[in-house]
Amino acid sequence: MSKITVKKSTEEELKVLGIYKWSTWTCEVSRFNWEYSDEEVCYFFKGDVVIETNFETVKIAAGDLVTFPKGLKCIWDIKKPVNKVYKFNY
Repeated sequence: MSKITVKKSTEEELKVLGIYKWSTWTCEVSRFNWEYSDEEVCYFFKGDVVIETNFETVKIAAGDLVTFPKGLKCIWDIKKPVNKVYKFNY
């Protein structure tokens, strides 16, 4: 199973990716199960999240560019409200 990747990107890299044209998603403090039917790439403008899977626990914060692999089953534990943009790679 592929793992979640988290990295910091420069403003230039973000512009090349076109993140300012991606869809927006926001969520308040909560905890829920999620499964990815396709690979998702997202950039967090705000938030503090812990993602739990069967094989890793990943912390995500504002400024992180994150890739969730297709088929991943996880638990989102949102500690601070999230504002992110995202796109799916089909």
